[in-house]
Amino acid sequence: MTRQLTTLARKKIVVSALEDIKARDIVAIDVRKITSMFDWIVIASAESARQTKALARHVHDKLREAGITIVGTEGEASAEWVLVDTGDIV
Repeated sequence: MTRQLTTLARKKIVVSALEDIKARDIVAIDVRKITSMFDWIVIASAESARQTKALARHVHDKLREAGITIVGTEGEASAEWVLVDTGDIV
């Protein structure tokens, strides 16, 4: 039986993945009292579209390695912004 990771453990994976690729201005916002759509929003800045893509891909890969299902990814084509949705963390 596989162990389910808590939302806080998932958030830690996301923040750690962003730090690995040198994201700037990483902020994790607890939105549980504001919306029922998800629990956390993690926002980070990048130096370029190329780094934005690399950040999104690294977060995606680290979450998959941990066995976390990715609900969807948006914005990768232009990479001005990228959203990676895990259901409880965006």
